[in-house]
Parts: sequence; C-alpha cells; structure tokens
Amino acid sequence: MSLNFNQKFTLFLIRLGMGSLMLYAGVIKILDPSWTAKGYIEQSKVLPQFYSLLLQPDILPYVDIANKWGLALIGGALIIGFATRFAAFWGLILMILYYLPIYPPKNGLVDDHAIYALLFLLLITFAAGRIGGIDAFLEKSKFTRRHPWMGRLLG
Repeated sequence: MSLNFNQKFTLFLIRLGMGSLMLYAGVIKILDPSWTAKGYIEQSKVLPQFYSLLLQPDILPYVDIANKWGLALIGGALIIGFATRFAAFWGLILMILYYLPIYPPKNGLVDDHAIYALLFLLLITFAAGRIGGIDAFLEKSKFTRRHPWMGRLLG
C-alpha cells in the first residue's frame, strides 16, 4: 500500500508524539529514586497471581528498572525511528500490562492505555520508522538485505 504525503506526515507525527510521551514517562521515573510500580500493581483485580508475583521483594526492583528504562528506550527508539516495530511491539505489551490492573477503567472500557496500545499497533502495521527514521536507511543496507529477519524489527 502506498501512502500519500499527508498520511506519511501523520504517521511521522504519531511516532514522534508517542516517542516523546514514552521518553518523558521513562526519564521522570528514572530521575525519581523513590518511584516504584508497587502502588499501581497492587490495584490489580485481573490476573492477581501474575501481578502478585511482580510484587515479590526480589522481583519488584527488576520490574521497576524494566519499566523505567523500557519506557525511555521505547521512546528514544520511536523518536529517532530505530527498530520502530520492535520498540512499538514492546510499547504495546507495556500498555496491555498497564491496562489490566485498572480493568475495568472508571470511564468505561477505554482509557488512555487502550488508546496508546492502538497507536502502537498502528506504528507496527504501517512501519512508521520508514518515514523520516533511521529504519529507512538501515533497510537499504547490505546487512539488512542479507538478513531479511531484520526487516521485521525495523520499519
């Protein structure tokens, strides 16, 4: 499918917007040494065994690190358009993990995490990293042409 300029520009803006949002969320958590996901995870009414496992004292510090740095790395990758599909996939997983503890949301079935998940799915589907991103250059490299599986991560 060929996209016109307006469609490409819109995807580019969505990628930058989601990247900025994720990078900011990660950085403010990284800069706050007292931040933890504990309070959020404790709310979970869905999959209580899974979320209670994440609350274990020997596991929670790793969950916090993965959360902080995952958000920052996903955001940075989206902003520069590097391994966009890979980053958006992990962003989608994070949004699902964020959505489940608060299910059902106070305002119905849809909350910001559900919308973010759909936007990540959009970025994956349309290979948004090919539009003004590093992925566009990497996909043309000899290495990527010799290793077609790389195309699934890029884009």
